[in-house]
Amino acid sequence: MNTNATGAEPSTNKSVIIVCMLAALAGLLFGIDTGVIAQAQDFIKSTLNLTTQQLSLVVGSMLGGACFGAIFSGFLTKKIGRKMSLFVGAILFLAGALGCAFAWNATSLILFRIIVGLAIGVASFTAPLYLSEIAPKSIRGSMISLYQLMITIGILTAFIVNSAIYKDTFQEGITVGTATDYMFSVENSWRYMLGFSVIPALLFLIGMFFLPRSPRWLVSVGRNDHAREVLHKIRSTETEAENEYREINETVQASAAKKTNGFELFTKNGNFRRSVSLGMILQIMQQLTGINVIMYFGPKILENAGFSTTFASSWGTIILGLTNVLATFIAIYLVDRAGRKPILLTGFILMAISLTAVACLMNVAGAAVITFGFILLFIISFAFSAGPLIWVLCSEIQPLNGRDFGITCSTGTNWGVNMIVAYTFLQLLDGLGANVTLGLYASFCIASIFITMFFVPETKGVSLEHLEKNLYNGVPLKDLGK
Repeated sequence: MNTNATGAEPSTNKSVIIVCMLAALAGLLFGIDTGVIAQAQDFIKSTLNLTTQQLSLVVGSMLGGACFGAIFSGFLTKKIGRKMSLFVGAILFLAGALGCAFAWNATSLILFRIIVGLAIGVASFTAPLYLSEIAPKSIRGSMISLYQLMITIGILTAFIVNSAIYKDTFQEGITVGTATDYMFSVENSWRYMLGFSVIPALLFLIGMFFLPRSPRWLVSVGRNDHAREVLHKIRSTETEAENEYREINETVQASAAKKTNGFELFTKNGNFRRSVSLGMILQIMQQLTGINVIMYFGPKILENAGFSTTFASSWGTIILGLTNVLATFIAIYLVDRAGRKPILLTGFILMAISLTAVACLMNVAGAAVITFGFILLFIISFAFSAGPLIWVLCSEIQPLNGRDFGITCSTGTNWGVNMIVAYTFLQLLDGLGANVTLGLYASFCIASIFITMFFVPETKGVSLEHLEKNLYNGVPLKDLGK
């Protein structure tokens, strides 16, 4: 057992970092699927003879499944715990990925993509929740940010693997869906792209066997001795572990005395409704930045900016994916140093500027390179701010007895808005044009600046229990961390 005889600030227990990295692998599931479907959809449409509407259902069915999975996860995590919920998510993703690889028609592919979506919804709900409860408050922000990092790594990995599968993509003049020289046949290429998702699913599944239970969940179900044992393993000193256990136990007892579940608390307690509403608004803000527009339809946007089809479909997407990964490290480094609120404000300001610039430069002759530069600035701005920090804040601001319900609402909102954005973007692009459509998303970023200024709290270095006390005492949302 580690002890700190000097009384100095304890160093971080290395085992908790390993645990958090394993749990964050859940983000790979969403990232891989996002990257895969962005480049595989043309092949799927061609080989299965799908209409545009059917293709939209194939792409969007995952999002619908994810929305339902996120909503169901509140009940799941409360009943079987955070660790076992992640295990369920890994099993579902593995089954769905295998099914997608062997799908025989549009209906079967849609069905298996719904299963993939269920898994992603469970993982996206549970992983940030688990990370917020397992990480010490001094590094809680950076540990939750690992989830977003894994999403970006998954997207980049999928882009690279997809490009490798159709090996001649990089040759000038070859367009997606029309090349004839592939590593595998055109008919099979998309199956290998979708089937590749089995690998991260297996890695994630294996990792689950090494995760401890959440001490907060253990205390909530009366397994106090097990909770203390976990805390002593993942905290740097016995004093730190015992102090946190005592704080958790007091909060759980206070919550138990109220004898209300999350939904009942929502209907009866106005302070809890404030935290739930803020969580939902934060997720709407994240999705209305337009990040998934860039990721889902990156090749089409780059083509509109003036790049060749070959560059847009291969090198362009890989550059965007790599930038997304590298910029996320900025958030991991700064979130527990500079704080959540300043980083979030900076990100929304830069996103508003970059999207406005892209909207103005789109289709301007000779401006392709400058436009691409602003797209990269947008990616960087999102990756170090709204990408990881929204998940961090949504996991921190909900009280223990309503945490499952609160995060259910916010995560379900994320996937619901994500689905709306995915379904409406091409229609907006056709109806309003690229300039107006991207300008619309820029206006959403501007609105988010003001919401962040007046409603978002600074939670750096503040215990979850302290945030909960301030919430129930009626402290304004922006002051919860004081």
